[in-house]
Amino acid sequence: MKSAAELARAVAEALEFAASQPGVLEAEVFAAANGALLTRLCYTSHIPSNGVEEPKSTASYGLGIHAAFTGPSGPRIGFGSEPSDLGVEGARRALDRARTSAVADPDFVSFPRPSREPRTLVDYHDPALMALDDAALVQAGWTIVGGALRTFMASSKLAALAGDEAGLRRLGLILGGDVTVLQERVAVASTPMPRVQTDESTLITAFVTAMVESHGAKGSGAFTGTRLDHFTDEAGVEAATNAIAAIGGDRVPSGEYTVVFGRQPVADLLNNIVVPACTASAFYTSRTPFLGKLGRRVASPQLTIFDHGALPGLLGSKGITCEGLPTGRTDLIKDGVLVGCLSSWYETERLIKDPALHEKLGAGGAEARRALVPRNGFRFGAGCGRRFDAVPGIAASNVIVESAAPVSLEELLRTVKDGLYIGRIWYTYPINGLRAGDFTCTVVADSYIIRDGRLAAPIRANAIRINENIERILANIVGVTKDARGTIVWAADEVVYAPEIAVRGVRVDEIAGFMEELD
Repeated sequence: MKSAAELARAVAEALEFAASQPGVLEAEVFAAANGALLTRLCYTSHIPSNGVEEPKSTASYGLGIHAAFTGPSGPRIGFGSEPSDLGVEGARRALDRARTSAVADPDFVSFPRPSREPRTLVDYHDPALMALDDAALVQAGWTIVGGALRTFMASSKLAALAGDEAGLRRLGLILGGDVTVLQERVAVASTPMPRVQTDESTLITAFVTAMVESHGAKGSGAFTGTRLDHFTDEAGVEAATNAIAAIGGDRVPSGEYTVVFGRQPVADLLNNIVVPACTASAFYTSRTPFLGKLGRRVASPQLTIFDHGALPGLLGSKGITCEGLPTGRTDLIKDGVLVGCLSSWYETERLIKDPALHEKLGAGGAEARRALVPRNGFRFGAGCGRRFDAVPGIAASNVIVESAAPVSLEELLRTVKDGLYIGRIWYTYPINGLRAGDFTCTVVADSYIIRDGRLAAPIRANAIRINENIERILANIVGVTKDARGTIVWAADEVVYAPEIAVRGVRVDEIAGFMEELD
């Protein structure tokens, strides 16, 4: 993997070359080297299996040049990249591609200017994760599998169902998922900010699904961290525990319920609905349910959501954005009021100069500027690191959910008294466009019926869907727990530090009843 020094040298040389070429008004050079290591978990008690499979890695490096060129009627903007060549010839090819692809962009103001905010996060990556070898990667997989198998073997419920060791295997104990390590190094400089900046980050995650197949029971577990020495078997233990608890799941009739959303559903709703609606680009294109509502209430006063990319130890933290600007805290919803948006430099400037700014955002002038500080211009690649071959877009880093009056889960369940605990959802998406706020999702695991303030019985997997509107969900929050936990959904680049949240009047629809009729 290319070192930070090699990337920095390449960026400095490429910027010097680009700035000297005819017709170049401004240039921004970004270089990245990414390593992704993954091992899959595949254990089945009743079919021969390896337990840990497919330890593998991918690596990439290269540089990209974003440039403004002179044109007959104003600047023309283009981007080009070159993989696996950090020399001047690679920069030449990248600039040629940028020149060839350049088009007029009336919304372009400039490449990013220096921020008034200082960089606060430096030298924060884990050298052990950056140097992880094949043996350590495989061992991480076995750590998870071992935790799950010990949990299965120690279960008195499974022992009673099985009768003996052979019967335990016939229950169909299944474990699937993966352990992933991401290694990132980047360097960036531009005509307005010619001093080369570098950044290095690492993370490790585990996602696990466990099943007791003979009883249609499913459970999940996860781990997120930034240091190898913090990695444990907790994801495997959690998944197996939840699968055992799901045995004998009940069906739930259609209706409106008070629902406690667990951490994964909270993260899924934020990742797919709420965070995309709180970006400068969503306001510019008028595709947010919060259109024109800056400074107005959009959620229960119990809810506060902010993004913070510079907190040490959190999974999504970075020292700088992919535009070379410092990361930091951006408040989105504070005590139920919309107060800010995630943004990049380009999207901030584009929205600020929009004649319909006040109509779209709900404010103008200094208030709009405060709400649109560009701390989130990243070149993420669907969970695969920061890409040298892409221009910056808007992405969250660490989305943190809080409440002014948080409670324990036990207290929250007592407040709900009767309802549903939803622990895992999937296929969450806006069904009538993001602006309408309508969404749907399927409940797939880790869910329970709440009776008399307790988790009384598991809910059968894949037997109910939620069909709701995000504005109704946010407005009807009745409680938030104290303990947030880092949670990632599939192919997401940000992490949500999610509590559990209770919402009244959630529409739930029973599905897949015909499957039982076939049985």
